[in-house]
Amino acid sequence: MRMFKITACVPSQTRIRTQRELQNTYFTKLVPYDNWFTEQQRIMKMGGKIVKVQLATGKPGTNTGLA
Repeated sequence: MRMFKITACVPSQTRIRTQRELQNTYFTKLVPYDNWFTEQQRIMKMGGKIVKVQLATGKPGTNTGLA
């Protein structure tokens, strides 16, 4: 099965004491070839940025960022 291994950076807002602080969350995951466009739009709508894209093989939905 053709998959894309994508690494993306998405801003997430967390409340620390009384002020808002912006933190970036980096993640790497496998996305099926057919769902690539949808996933790309989802990341962009969240204000994120796609850092790296690789062609890969593997099981769908697997998070490859943490061991």
